[in-house]
Amino acid sequence: MKRNNKVRLVIAAVIFFMGLLLSGCGDQKTGGPPPMSEVAVVTIQPQPVVMTTELPGRTAPFLAAEVRPQVSGIIQKRLFTEGSYVQAGQALFQIDPALYQAALENADASLARFEAQLTTIQLKAGRLRELLAERAVSQQDYDDASAALKQVQADIQYATASRQTARINLKYTTISAPISGRIGRSGVTEGALVTAGQPTALATIQQLDPIYVDVAQSTADILRLRRLLQEGQLDPNGKNQQKVRLLLDDGTEYPIKGNLQFRDVTVDPTTGSVIVRIVFSNPKGILLPGMFVRALVQDGINKQALLVPQQAVSRDPKGNPVTLVVDEAGKVLQRPLTIDRAIGDAWLVASGLGEGDRVIVEGMLRVKPGMSVKAVPFEKGEKTAEQ
Repeated sequence: MKRNNKVRLVIAAVIFFMGLLLSGCGDQKTGGPPPMSEVAVVTIQPQPVVMTTELPGRTAPFLAAEVRPQVSGIIQKRLFTEGSYVQAGQALFQIDPALYQAALENADASLARFEAQLTTIQLKAGRLRELLAERAVSQQDYDDASAALKQVQADIQYATASRQTARINLKYTTISAPISGRIGRSGVTEGALVTAGQPTALATIQQLDPIYVDVAQSTADILRLRRLLQEGQLDPNGKNQQKVRLLLDDGTEYPIKGNLQFRDVTVDPTTGSVIVRIVFSNPKGILLPGMFVRALVQDGINKQALLVPQQAVSRDPKGNPVTLVVDEAGKVLQRPLTIDRAIGDAWLVASGLGEGDRVIVEGMLRVKPGMSVKAVPFEKGEKTAEQ
């Protein structure tokens, strides 16, 4: 009985090992090369692209006027509300006019005295002229009367000018707004003594609609743009060439586009840049003087731009941009790139790619140069395991 059990165990073991051997042989017969990796590619095609440059800058008032007194005196009243909008010619401050009113009245009196003397001297000079013709008076008497007449006439002219000056000074005791705009805080209060031409402004008025945006552009960028225009790589006559977009300090875009006004002709030696001035409409007062902004200035249109998705570009150990392409034989090649700038979610390629190149966008981590791959068109929104 025991012998039969041992025989059965031996037979079972032999059958088990034979099954393993046959299974291994079957695997060897069905084995083969691993399947090719699948990658998603985009085919590079030239396309027109609007070239823009982002420039930092600050806002500046369209007009600005510092209000200063033109006569000296004590401030009697402040006639405006700080921060309000004032019209040109609106009264802002009132200086005590008493001294200037008295000066005007004194000038009026002097003029009246000289005018009263004029009539008497004119009649005397006329009579002496007639008597001189009859030789009834001497030439000296007539000459004295004629000189006295001219003296009185000169005194009248001087008194007239003095009266005009006194009238102007009296008018200046009411300090008016030189321009229309938003007025800031007052630099003086009622009862303060002010002097003509003082260095401290009483208030500042700024016109904010429209408003200037002054941005700095490096001379290197200007020279590069000129070279591209001369080589025909940029079309300077694109639509809305003079329109400028504006990004506020919080990253939001200003809803109104501005107009490029001019580029300065003087280079700042400390920064190597020139000032570009842009005019923006500001009806709601969103833009305030001194705000930091970024302007998107249109340089032109590149009609043969080559764009590659940013996710398709990596860096080699030296930090240089590279990408992987699939050639006609289905093999992966590595291409070094020269990148101009970012445009949206793509890179503008200056060199390294050509029309018709198939660039790997997804599946880059599963392949390396020299491998054979299966290329399928890339569709935006699809996700792979490595992503």
